[in-house]
Amino acid sequence: MTRIIIFASGSGTNAENIIKYFDNNKNLKVTYTVTNNKNAGVLERAERLLIPSKVFSKKELNSNKFLQFLINEADIIILAGFLLKIPREIIQEFPNKIINIHPALLPKYGGKGMFGMHVHEAVVKNNEKESGITIHYVNENYDEGAIIFQKAVTLTKNDTPKDVAAKIHILEQENFPQEIEKVILK
Repeated sequence: MTRIIIFASGSGTNAENIIKYFDNNKNLKVTYTVTNNKNAGVLERAERLLIPSKVFSKKELNSNKFLQFLINEADIIILAGFLLKIPREIIQEFPNKIINIHPALLPKYGGKGMFGMHVHEAVVKNNEKESGITIHYVNENYDEGAIIFQKAVTLTKNDTPKDVAAKIHILEQENFPQEIEKVILK
């Protein structure tokens, strides 16, 4: 069985979607959700879905103890709205086994500080005609890992950042779990 650990910093809607998607799968299972935010909504969602959770500090993320926890409990790591940079030691231990979703069509609107509404605000400010999602492997640089999957959505000139966020959320919900499964099973 392939064990999946989900890293999330926020509400956890993508984490919940992934957990539910793999709930009855005999070969792939979400074994933990982990977060750097003790108030993250993902904790309540994981508890409701009977998935163990772990809260950690930035210092703990960079520790050998946390790395050992991941080695013992995960075959693949999914970042679903996780805001901290993944330490090099974890990336080296899980080469091409850490997957992130970004709420834009990379390489546009990626990099440090480009997350959530910051991305959507920049997209609207620049009058983009489309935006979308990028699912990619994680490397040492923010949003620069090899692209696995992209899907675009058309924007209108009247779309607000909130409208863009809603369109992106639909793409995330429709595509992220399936693309994770494809990567794992290939």
